[in-house]
Amino acid sequence: MKTTRKFLLPDHQVPTAWYNVLADLPTLQPMLHPQTKQPLQPVHLEPIFAKGLIEQEFSKERWIEIPEEVRTLYKIYRPSPLVRASGLEKALDTPARIYFKNESVSPVGSHKLNTALPQAYYNKIEGIQHLTTETGAGQWGSAISIAGKHFGLDVEIFMVRLSYDQKPYRKIVMQTYGGQVHPSPGTTTEAGRRFLAENPDTPGTLGMAISEACERAVTRPNTKYTLGSVLNMVMLHQTVIGLEAERQFEMADDYPDTIIGCFGGGSNFGGISLPFFRHQLAGKATFDFIAAESSGCPKLTKGTFRYDHGDTAGLTPLIPMYTLGADYEPDAIHAGGLRYHGAGAIMSHLLKENIIRAVDVEQRRCFEVGTLFARAEGIIPAPESTHAIAVAIDEALKAKEEGKEKVILFNLSGHGLLDLSAYEAFFNGKL
Repeated sequence: MKTTRKFLLPDHQVPTAWYNVLADLPTLQPMLHPQTKQPLQPVHLEPIFAKGLIEQEFSKERWIEIPEEVRTLYKIYRPSPLVRASGLEKALDTPARIYFKNESVSPVGSHKLNTALPQAYYNKIEGIQHLTTETGAGQWGSAISIAGKHFGLDVEIFMVRLSYDQKPYRKIVMQTYGGQVHPSPGTTTEAGRRFLAENPDTPGTLGMAISEACERAVTRPNTKYTLGSVLNMVMLHQTVIGLEAERQFEMADDYPDTIIGCFGGGSNFGGISLPFFRHQLAGKATFDFIAAESSGCPKLTKGTFRYDHGDTAGLTPLIPMYTLGADYEPDAIHAGGLRYHGAGAIMSHLLKENIIRAVDVEQRRCFEVGTLFARAEGIIPAPESTHAIAVAIDEALKAKEEGKEKVILFNLSGHGLLDLSAYEAFFNGKL
């Protein structure tokens, strides 16, 4: 096997098309209209989404071409490195070979730009001028802020109040890129005022922030809503991660057995896993797909599969999902991107069919393994990413106990350089 540490592709090998798993999942249950409870039709989403994105949400085409304007911007940071985690392997003394896809190299420090750029592009070509969105920890808000700037759109962001207070530098990044940031829930929307009236001390949730952003989109002229996870179109855009990883493993003369990603709504886990999943569907390979979620918001391991709203106010379509309930208020964990009550329809379907499995990880352990990873590999991981690292370590130690070789791939969804207050709390015993 080759021993080169980083496996890079030339920029002309950035994928030219996204992989659409809906072409291979004919039994996926439809979303439902929130009022009629009938299957959702594309026209029902037009008040909040750009038409090009709605088309992708319902498309059954296996490959969807990446617009050249988007691909050109991808080339600023893509292909992202596939890295052999030799330092971590040594620290664990494991026979497992561990790789990670380093999505922290993007300008915003996470995988979120992979979908922010196409979402801004499709709004731009439709003539939209204003975008609204929510953000948890701020990675998505940062991504859509700079994507909007690339395409000449202004962006208004409702940031979950807990993260707004915990992560002031994320707010500054969004403002630097031109984003207008509000704590959520807040007083600028009817939904926000209602949430505050019900509980003035609420730390907020992604469900609440989504309600505020959607309300703004439908009440402000020439405005559309954007979303950083959950929906099919977001999973589609994120498949650039796994498609690149496939080619990079060819260069490494290796191939994964286990594929891991942290899990909030499903975007980065879907991005790393779905391109490999198509080979399992075709009977060419078998993988152990593991979604690593927070024990503070365990929708996959403790939730139920049913139709539920994607937001707290009930403005969004009903999604067939594993959910803790749209009004669920997660623990005040530092992994703000994982504080979402439900899972996207695609990932929920795969879990229900036992094609993927899920593990929940406690916050303190996440920072323990995050620190170990930083000292072994030199990268301080985002709190969200530490969940994937924890599960990767568990699988590597299991291989050691069994005396078996195993190839483990996980997605390093982002760096933690703007989350140092969380690491400080961990070091000071204040988590």
